[in-house]
Amino acid sequence: MAVVGAGVVGLAIAWRAALRGLRVAVVDPDPGRGATYASAGMLAPVSEVTFTEEPLLRLGLESLARWPSFRTELEEASGRTVDYRTDGTLEIAYDSDDLAQLDDLAGFEETLGLRVERLTGRECRKREPMLAPSVRGGLLARDDAWVDPRLLAPALCAALARARATFVPEPAVKVQSGLVRLAEGAVRAEQIVVASGARSAALLPGLPVRPIKGQILRLHGPRGFLSGCVRGWVHGVPVYLVPRENGEITLGATMEEQGFDPRVTAGGVYQLLRDARDLVPGIAELELAETRTGFRPGTPDNLPLIGATGLPGVYVATGHHRAGVLLSPITADAVAALLTGAPPPLSLAACDPARFDRGNRCE
Repeated sequence: MAVVGAGVVGLAIAWRAALRGLRVAVVDPDPGRGATYASAGMLAPVSEVTFTEEPLLRLGLESLARWPSFRTELEEASGRTVDYRTDGTLEIAYDSDDLAQLDDLAGFEETLGLRVERLTGRECRKREPMLAPSVRGGLLARDDAWVDPRLLAPALCAALARARATFVPEPAVKVQSGLVRLAEGAVRAEQIVVASGARSAALLPGLPVRPIKGQILRLHGPRGFLSGCVRGWVHGVPVYLVPRENGEITLGATMEEQGFDPRVTAGGVYQLLRDARDLVPGIAELELAETRTGFRPGTPDNLPLIGATGLPGVYVATGHHRAGVLLSPITADAVAALLTGAPPPLSLAACDPARFDRGNRCE
């Protein structure tokens, strides 16, 4: 079988398929260097929940529950670490309107049975001393976690190499039943999984996936500058800061309907730094080490496309939007089950690619 696309979702599928005894080829010119490389790696179904995305929340919680064993198996199989951390997410509000918004969200989360804790501004600063004195309050989502995607993708590649998977370092240009056409040549496979993120629609025309541009920054500072993941609201605009073991802080991210526009813009950088500085003034003293764009694969209802297509033997696993890293374990287990005829780990009806063909939105 062949997996087209070597972001975290495609690599995880390939690894799980290889563990089930399938001969796997991974088609991608630069594994792990697309949206995965730009990602912050938040495993945050609780703090990212919205009022209209309960099906995505359920999927995210199921995948989050699989992350501890997924991480353990992967680190053992690859001999590498992925910097997996389970310290929760601190959501903070800059002003009174932001606090009211967080309070409404907390009420909704509580009706869903999610574990969140309301905090005063002082309690927020006790957890994160670098927060601004003006921070009004926040929420603590204790069950959220995060991982470093720039360690995760190489670990998956190493595990695949040990599982004797084949890497085809060529771009795919079209997918047909039994055939992945390359810029030069082709790969033949009875089963093909298209996991090419925002570029999946170029391989399977008509697939309802579009790119959602995100600009993201990386700062370097002292270790311990922040102890955990901070998500904030500043005048109604979201921003997040995710610390790494080496002192790096990932700061993001814009949400732009700009197609495949690769430019890092002055306005995007300014917006991120301005809002982050309002919450954590000390970031102004940190080194701006990297600016980058990434393209999230969006769908009309923000749920992924996981399952069979109208082409015999061709499956898709794409459209994960901002939750690709979070959903990689459950997606990999589900697709590996489909490929081997085993019962899926959960109902995939909500993610059926045919739901848009029927003219129905997923409920």
